[in-house]
Parts: sequence; structure tokens; C-alpha cells
Amino acid sequence: MESLSFLLSFSFFLLSLSPLVSSHVTNHDDFLNCLSRRINDNTTPSKVIHTSKDSSFFSILDSSTQNQRFSVPTTPKPVSIITPVQATDVQTVIRCARVHGIHVRTRSNGHGYEGQSYVAYNKPFVVIDLRYLRSITLDVDNRTGWVQTGATAGELYYEIGKTTKTLAFPAGTHPTVGVGGQFSGGGYGTLLRKYGLAADNVIDALVVDARGRILDRQAMGEDYFWAIRGGGGSSFGVVLSWKIRLVDVPLTVTVFKVSKTSENQAVQIINKWQYVADKVTDDLFIRATLERSNDNMVQASFSGLYLGPVNDLLTLMEVKFPILGLEAEDCTEMSWIESVLWFADYPKGESLGVLANRERSSLSFKGKDDFVQEPIPESAVRGLWRRLEAPEASLAKIILTPLGGKMSEIAEHETPFPHREGNLYEIQYLDHWKGEEDKNKRETQKYLNWVDSVYGFMTPYVSKSPRGAYVNFMDIDLGMYLGKEKSKYEEGKSWGVKYFKNNFERLVRVKTSVDPTDFFCDEQSIPALLESLNDM
Repeated sequence: MESLSFLLSFSFFLLSLSPLVSSHVTNHDDFLNCLSRRINDNTTPSKVIHTSKDSSFFSILDSSTQNQRFSVPTTPKPVSIITPVQATDVQTVIRCARVHGIHVRTRSNGHGYEGQSYVAYNKPFVVIDLRYLRSITLDVDNRTGWVQTGATAGELYYEIGKTTKTLAFPAGTHPTVGVGGQFSGGGYGTLLRKYGLAADNVIDALVVDARGRILDRQAMGEDYFWAIRGGGGSSFGVVLSWKIRLVDVPLTVTVFKVSKTSENQAVQIINKWQYVADKVTDDLFIRATLERSNDNMVQASFSGLYLGPVNDLLTLMEVKFPILGLEAEDCTEMSWIESVLWFADYPKGESLGVLANRERSSLSFKGKDDFVQEPIPESAVRGLWRRLEAPEASLAKIILTPLGGKMSEIAEHETPFPHREGNLYEIQYLDHWKGEEDKNKRETQKYLNWVDSVYGFMTPYVSKSPRGAYVNFMDIDLGMYLGKEKSKYEEGKSWGVKYFKNNFERLVRVKTSVDPTDFFCDEQSIPALLESLNDM
């Protein structure tokens, strides 16, 4: 009966949408006319609507293209870019796009690993670029804040750092990453063991849904709110803003970095790190990275944040991780906001304002990731070391991020991000190269092949059934919708369970309820159960 009730209400919802999804032919000119008629009179349309005929079009497109392998001429380009200046502009875009059959992509600051926020294949599309919706309002007394989706993590950190020395937010370490994609997929940084993901600390949101309505948590309901906090918000609507919970940090924290270029020494330390990093106090975060040094030698670096003074850290490390050989000169005491600058590799003494800069990367990149549930053998660590000696790995990194702490206390069903208890660490295989090398496809392919080879090498050592992956490190190699022999649900499940495990089925149910016509979609979005409607 519950299933029948759902299908009947689902059918009535579709009927209510029928005027919007009727057989209109895609017509970009009509779409633009629709926008121009409906954009608020107080807004200048030329500031909101940008077509390829405008001189500003390609500068706007390129300014937030953070992965340069999608800057090549053969990459599909949007037919227009819309830069809303107020929430009602987003509503207008959604309503006009539905009427005129226009496909949309939503961009916060363009760091998606596969360019999914500004690239679409096999169909004309429009980009909703949220760069002007980036206001941040903090309420320190209540330890909350509202952050618009067009803001970057750095802009959020800057506002927190200007306002308070004892509050923080557990988002990522890269300041230029937009909060939109980061929060909606999970989002983690140096505070994840203490406070979990960014998504774990979102307490409300404003979303424009498939009907063009603006909904808060109460209006959207708990299932919808659950889905956008780790399930990839772009599958469910356009998130306008997030209400976040600020977290406590001490006045003094300690950062440290120790690097080892001796393979034997590095392998021994990484081996011990696997048994320690997820189990120590949640006040301590130690990330391990394999990469080339400035001398072009492979090295292992151990970077850490301790929520307390250096003397307490040294005492703890002597007991829990003595093999690292951490000494006082490896450590620096500072405020939490200064640690944000430190982890972002800004030089000592850099002003806090640099966090608000919206820089564009000149590099191309490709990444894949895994979750490790049992320590990998020393032979596997040596195999990773060997691969970093390859010519195409000069700018590559293999990053080991410890879990445990708060991450193990939150049940895997509480948000769509399921990689919680039972995972020691997440490991990412990331290669960078100069953007100009993408002019030659063979040059690009050698870097992609390197990432593939490392991913293949690690198969025996990582999570299985499914082999887990983090949706914010989207990997199109896991599959994409082809629409041939299988239903969209069957296709999407093949990679969906890797990102979301058992949460995938609940995400599908939410998607079917809130966006049954699959208006918000991309190459790996959550599918709606459209085929069930065809069977009725």
C-alpha cells in the first residue's frame, strides 16, 4: 500500500508539472527572452545574461575553470552563462529553462574533478554561475552562520578569522574551492576527526527546487535536507545558501611537518602511521603525502594539526608515534585561522585577506580515490613510491587522509556520505600537469594513464564490494549515463553504490519524489525512477 501511495502521489506531481515539461523544442532564444521579461526590473539583464556574442562570455567561463584540461577548444561550451544577483533570478532561470527545454549546470567556483559544473555532453546547456551569490553572515553568539553557495571556503574562513579566534568550521584545506559542491558532497579538512565533514555541520539550507520554489529545511522536509548534505546537491536543485554550525577551537593550535626522502625510513613510518593515525585523540590530525620534493626526489611528508600547545603534542607523539621523530623545531604554535593559511602553503606572515582571493589554477589534473580498511603491506607502499618516480609523476601526489574520531561516531546512514566506521583512511591518487600540454591529446593521456595505473595497482588493498569512492572526487571512469541497453537506474547504481553504498537507494527515492522528470542531471547524477512510471 505504501508503494502504491507513493506512485499515485508521484503521478499527481508529474501532472502538476505537465505544463512545464510539455513538448517544447529546445529554443535558446526563447529561453533568453523569457529571462529578460522576468528578471527583476531592479536588475540589469546585461549583468545577469551572457551569451557567446558578449565580450565578457569567455572571460566569465574561463575565470572559474579550475581544471585546465577542460579549457581546450574541443570541450563543449555552454550556449549562455547566467550570473544571478539575487535568489529570484535563480527561480527565473529554472522556470524558463523548464518551459523551453534548456539543460542547466550550476557552478560555485568550478573545482569539480570532471568539470561537471560547466561542461555537458551531447546536449545544449546553460551554466548558472553563482559568483555573485556569495554573502556570508555570522552569528558568533549562537555559533551559526549563513553562507551563500557562490562563496569559497577561503572567503568563509576569512570572515570567521576576522570575527573570532575560538570558532572555526570543518571544511577543506583549499581556499578557492566553492562551498556549493564541497558541502553538498561532504567536504573535509584538518578538523574532520574532531568534528566530521562540512555536511555534518550544516543545519539548514535554502534550495530552489525543480518547480522553481525556494525551500528551507522545514519546507523541503528531512529526506530532501538529508540528500543535499553529501548526496551531491546538483541532483536535487540549486542550493542558494547553507546555515552552518561553527565549532570550538582553542586559542593556540600547533602545526608541524616532517619529510623523509629515504625510502626505507618513509615506508616504515607510513606502515606505523596506518596503525596510529585513525586511533589517536581526535585533537590530532596527521596527513601523509607521497610526492616529489623540490629536488625532484620522491619523499613522504607528514603534515599535522594539533588542537593544543606544542608541549602537549610532543608528549603525545613520543607515546603514540615516536618513529616519526617529531621535534620542537618541526612545530609552530599559532591560531586556528593561521593554520588555514599554513595548510594552504601561503608564506609565513601572509595577511588573512589572501584567503578571499579567487585565483584560477593554471594546471590540469586528474584524480581517483579509495578507502582503506586494513593496513596495506610495505610492499604496496614501495610500489607507490616506484610509481612516483615515473616522468609523468613530477607533479603527482598520493594523499593519505586519516579517518576515525568523529568520523567513526557518525553512522553511515546519517548523511549520504557512508565512508565512516571501519575505514582507516582515504587515499587519493592525483596528478597535475601544465595546461598547455593538453593541446596534444597524447600528452594528456600519459597523465591519465598514470592515475589509472596507480588505481589498478591498489585494487587488492582497498575496500571491496563495493570499492568505495568519494563523490567530491568525481571519477567519470567509474561510468556515465549512456542510455543504451540499461535503464538509467541500473546504469547509475553501478557507480552510485561506490559513492554512497546503501544510501544510494534512499537518494533515488528522494530524487524521484522531488525531481521526477530528472531536470537536474549530469553524467553521474542520482537517477529518478522514470522507468517505474512507464510500467504503470
